[in-house]
Amino acid sequence: MLRGLVPFSGRGGLLGRSLAPLLAAPSRGRKTRHDPPAKSKAGRVKVPPPVDPAELLVVLGRYERYRRVMTALRGEFKEEVLRKHYAEKYGEVWKKREEAANKEHQELMAWNDAENRRLRERREERLRKEEAADQERRRQGAQNRATYMEEILKEKEKEVLQLQEEAKNFITPENIDERIEECLDNPRNYNFAIDKEGRIAKRSLLP
Repeated sequence: MLRGLVPFSGRGGLLGRSLAPLLAAPSRGRKTRHDPPAKSKAGRVKVPPPVDPAELLVVLGRYERYRRVMTALRGEFKEEVLRKHYAEKYGEVWKKREEAANKEHQELMAWNDAENRRLRERREERLRKEEAADQERRRQGAQNRATYMEEILKEKEKEVLQLQEEAKNFITPENIDERIEECLDNPRNYNFAIDKEGRIAKRSLLP
């Protein structure tokens, strides 16, 4: 085949000389896809390189950010180019549309400011009411605690007075002889039976 290409003269000869190296046999043999694998690599299993999950997450996030930024830039540039083409093609109409868009934008911004102001006033009023309710709740809680403490003090005072009253009948070293004499002079019989109504039904006699 090389002999048939080399003798051509002119452009054909140049073409033949340029294709001659491509048609020559390679310096080293290459296997085709149908050749069996080498014995040293017959049982090799190709394992992909390990991937760090943290690094993969960072890379995916950066790619996503890049795609979002590029999409936004393309949209801006495309809109600007279309706007310029439309302005060049429809000059007067474009000016009217631009003025109408600016006027609408100003009206929307004014409405937005008014709405923000109204919502801010409502929020401030709600916060004032919540603060007043919180103060009233704290005041009511403090009053309830004070009332509870007063009731506890009254109960303690009542218990103290009752104990003082009962202490008058306590047996002390000073009046023990007197109380013994009183018990001997006034014997009491606790050996009795009562009925269902709590009345004494039967009493034994004192010896």
